[in-house]
Amino acid sequence: MAIRLFKKTAFSFTYQKYMIQVSDEITNMVLSYVKMRANGRTLEKAVDVGCGTGRYTLPLAPHFKKVLGLDISDSQISVAKQMSIAKNVSYMVAEAENLPLKDASVDLVHAGVATHWFTIDKFLKEAVRVLKMGGCFATHAFELSSEIEYKNLSDDLNEVMSKVWDTLIQQVDIPADKAFSRYQNVFEAIPLKDKEHITDIPSKIQLSVPEMVGFIQSIVMFQQLKEKDVTRAERLLTHTEKRFREILGEEADSARMNVHMKHFCVLACKH
Repeated sequence: MAIRLFKKTAFSFTYQKYMIQVSDEITNMVLSYVKMRANGRTLEKAVDVGCGTGRYTLPLAPHFKKVLGLDISDSQISVAKQMSIAKNVSYMVAEAENLPLKDASVDLVHAGVATHWFTIDKFLKEAVRVLKMGGCFATHAFELSSEIEYKNLSDDLNEVMSKVWDTLIQQVDIPADKAFSRYQNVFEAIPLKDKEHITDIPSKIQLSVPEMVGFIQSIVMFQQLKEKDVTRAERLLTHTEKRFREILGEEADSARMNVHMKHFCVLACKH
């Protein structure tokens, strides 16, 4: 199971270093939703479930008195603690299906790029249990595809990256309805009436060739491929970097490619 890979220290550092940056669009969407539903109420506590190295945990810190990051991987939590600079943020090793929190004690249950790894019904039951009345639930992830934009070379660059995605998608070891439904299954399973499912949320990041190669390594499916066939995995990286450099030519060391991603998000409120 892929979850085991998140417990490896080397992968935790790779994930922290190279995984695509936090989406401001998603963060702002979640915070706007929570504050609107709070209707002026002080936001006391948020919990970030499956927090990994804390990439989505820290942006919550300025908006809540306390933020707790939870993850099943002690190596991810260890990296998160090293990266944490917010005094009101703490971390703990815990399962998403068994949250170490009291009933009705949390203003926001958040899970970024993580819910597809959980036993969804059990996680949602726990999320609803710990939410206060008027508290919110938010989960989101990005689609397993991208579109590269760089001068008149976009088509060639996208052809290379498309082959990478095709290879990585073959490694997906969770059911298709969880991996490719854009969380429609999560939306339908939420036992709350006040809920929204938003798809095709655009974001744009800029990556150099080394950063793009690093991003590939930070994707858990690549790590699964590496476990199965290290030669094939290394060949994929080497070939991809070589093709990017061939296409970019003299600009290979200086180019900052625009990489367009699409995110999806599920929001809900407990009444």
